[in-house]
Amino acid sequence: MKNLPSIALGTWSWGTGAAGGDQVFGNSLTAENLKPVFETAIKAGLNLWDTAAVYGMGSSESILGEFVRQQPREDIILSTKFTPQIASASGNAIETMLNGSFDRLGTDYIDIYWIHNPTDAPKWVSGLIPLLKSGKVKSIGVSNHNLQQIKQANAILQQGGFGISAIQNHYSLLYRSSEEAGILDYCRENDITFFAYMVLEQGALSGKYNTKNPLPEGSGRGDTYNRILPQLEELTNAMQEIGTGKNASVAQLAIAWAIAKNTLPIIGVTKVAQVEDAAHASKIILSSEEIERMEALAAKAGVDTRGSWEKPMI
Repeated sequence: MKNLPSIALGTWSWGTGAAGGDQVFGNSLTAENLKPVFETAIKAGLNLWDTAAVYGMGSSESILGEFVRQQPREDIILSTKFTPQIASASGNAIETMLNGSFDRLGTDYIDIYWIHNPTDAPKWVSGLIPLLKSGKVKSIGVSNHNLQQIKQANAILQQGGFGISAIQNHYSLLYRSSEEAGILDYCRENDITFFAYMVLEQGALSGKYNTKNPLPEGSGRGDTYNRILPQLEELTNAMQEIGTGKNASVAQLAIAWAIAKNTLPIIGVTKVAQVEDAAHASKIILSSEEIERMEALAAKAGVDTRGSWEKPMI
């Protein structure tokens, strides 16, 4: 895809409720809290925003929509998702969910519309073709799909004269399954943009948390990551050391690594400082030796951070 910034900003932790920021991330954010975050991003040239109808059951889209309405629409790149598990039983379930996203986001088109996961794949893919033809959707991506499912979806879209523009999978120093499965190679060979989510592993690779300062107790991410923090300390200590010579934080190195791997990282932002971190990370250059050192220590940590919603890529 052309004319994209090097980083997307994620809003999974915006809003509250089912699959929302309070339950998954242990925070409770309002539009008032988040407005400075959005404004800082726009000033920094970071205008690609990723959300989903299922995040907080619409509340993430609603907050983002408040800010989108205050900007020229052509200045914002909007990415949202069709989630099969919450689809209506109607014959036009995709358009129904898309229209709900339109209402919440304050728009009449989406720049990148994703099939959120491969539930009932490839049932939904052909339903995207009329949306592309009408201009309601500018490009299509698939998320959490393995290589076979990606190829299958691409073939269906190509029959309608279109194709997959983007893939969005969990990808980080700790979880490189999409690389091992050949998905990154497929993207490169077919001019598809690979969006990497959970690059910071919900904060476990941010440098902010360790055994003495664990992630929020009782949150989904605390339950997942606090038990493996001891195994990550050698990696995050090395990243801190590498970052010292570059005036860069651990989080910025994790983001810079993902960019160096020819992916477009989605960075969840809830604070102005995180936007500034992301903007700086896009300028950091890592040597091949530094990349190899980080990857070796990540492998040595021996952790599996595949999410409960993810099927194996291999």
